[in-house]
Amino acid sequence: MSLPDRKEAEVRKLLAQLPGEPVPADLAERALRRGARLLRRRRVLRTVTWLCALLCLAALAGWLLADRPWSQPPPATSPTVGW
Repeated sequence: MSLPDRKEAEVRKLLAQLPGEPVPADLAERALRRGARLLRRRRVLRTVTWLCALLCLAALAGWLLADRPWSQPPPATSPTVGW
């Protein structure tokens, strides 16, 4: 039996079977509610992630402006003048 014949035989077998359990009448409504809930959760998670990133960026900018790590550190000892 070649490949197309096998596929055709499987399709004929599936079509000859009795139908399974009926699909619930409210299946589409439940799927719609679940999809909306998932989208809402995803949107909230994305918003919280962006807010956390912005807060971290603001904290980093505040630390950089307050501490100025790029400038030279103060000397540990005072320079010897006139010795």
